[in-house]
Amino acid sequence: MTLILRDVGFHEPADEDDCTVFSYFCRTHDRFHRHGACGEGPHLVALHCEEHGPENMWPQPLMLTLPEGFEPALSEVQLCRLRAEWDAA
Repeated sequence: MTLILRDVGFHEPADEDDCTVFSYFCRTHDRFHRHGACGEGPHLVALHCEEHGPENMWPQPLMLTLPEGFEPALSEVQLCRLRAEWDAA
């Protein structure tokens, strides 16, 4: 599964937005994505806001640790801080 974090054609969220209903939409299979149930093969998934449609999102630190390939990669210091926060939670 590939998760689109940002795209120039997506809505850019702002503090003024009152968005409350989000889901994930598989652009490959043109349907909502629910744990791989949208179709066979690779998935290209984007955050979908009920009000705005496809919406940009910022990656969460945990997303940057696995799988490999997200940019920018966390530094060793950032990774240690993230693991400490995760263990504390």
